[in-house]
Amino acid sequence: MKIFLVAGEASGDALGAALMAGLKELAPGVAFHGVGGAKMETEGLESLFPMEDLSVMGLIEVLPKYRQLKRRIAETAEAVTRIRPDALVTIDSPDFCLRVVRAARAANPDIRTMHYVAPTVWAWRPGRAAAMAPIVDHVLALFPFEPPYMEAAGMTCDFVGHPVVAEPVAPADAAAKFRETHMIGPEQPLLLCLPGSRRGEVSRLAPRFEEAIARLRDREPALRVAIPTVRGVAALVREMAARWKVVPLVLDETADKRAAFAAADLALAASGTVSLELAANRVPMVIAYDFNRLTWWMMKRAALIDTATLVNIVTETRAIPEFLGPACQPGPIANALGRLIDDDEARAAQLAAMDATMDLLGRGGEAPGLRAARSVLAHL
Repeated sequence: MKIFLVAGEASGDALGAALMAGLKELAPGVAFHGVGGAKMETEGLESLFPMEDLSVMGLIEVLPKYRQLKRRIAETAEAVTRIRPDALVTIDSPDFCLRVVRAARAANPDIRTMHYVAPTVWAWRPGRAAAMAPIVDHVLALFPFEPPYMEAAGMTCDFVGHPVVAEPVAPADAAAKFRETHMIGPEQPLLLCLPGSRRGEVSRLAPRFEEAIARLRDREPALRVAIPTVRGVAALVREMAARWKVVPLVLDETADKRAAFAAADLALAASGTVSLELAANRVPMVIAYDFNRLTWWMMKRAALIDTATLVNIVTETRAIPEFLGPACQPGPIANALGRLIDDDEARAAQLAAMDATMDLLGRGGEAPGLRAARSVLAHL
């Protein structure tokens, strides 16, 4: 059996790796082809090109990379046609992935196509499900409320759980050792700073995050800061962080990162999947994000909900404070972080929402990667 997978960013790479592990367990001898990152490579994928070539987000932000992305679409679709896999499984990154699917299906109308991560039609652009239906046969959904949206558009869909519920959480002794190793006292607040996994968003958000942290440090002189990062932006983060007023620890993708999540008291994070990682580790958080102004205006007009944070969406609460678009300013962000240190009720509300989120996403059940693999094989 041959499976062609395409992932375009760090969160998709993690999904793809878990799916590959599940497929290897259920279908020994399966062969993989496609595009992915370090985690998928560890599971046996030889990526056609570096996944980081695709890591761009935003409508206006895509324009400078348009020609390269168009070339990569053609290159990937040609590989699908040449390899003739039993299934093409694209993972998130719909602007790239669905163009690959369309081109691959044009060359081979009989190819089985699956998309992992349902489009957020409940949040914005509800017509995306209908647009996918002519080229996508089956969808693997991360959230339990998504299958009816996909089925109504004419695709089959399984809720397979969110991979965050299967990720290991460092034990208390690892958290204590992390603090001891980095000389962080038990009374010192430890803040995780997570400015994104794409170069563009790190460049845009990190200066504002730095200023917010500097303001918080004025109120909390004992504050310590750690930045867990990913391969594609690690060098950029280190370069920028070296000039910060509050010099942080910069952590690579190692067990140290899990220990830092377990040891942290609060976090400032870019909007995205990382909010669920923080929730799994019960780290109270503030979410902040900004786009190019035109991108923000267009997305704001298209939005169907008033929050972008997954914990808020899944639990139908607004426990996690957000600073999005023009509101992404250091002063208000610093104030919100300060409240998480001072206000026990605000922290308790977040922790309750986080626990509920993990339960709704499948905590305690079969690993999502294995569920996803079963879904792929059942559909084939």
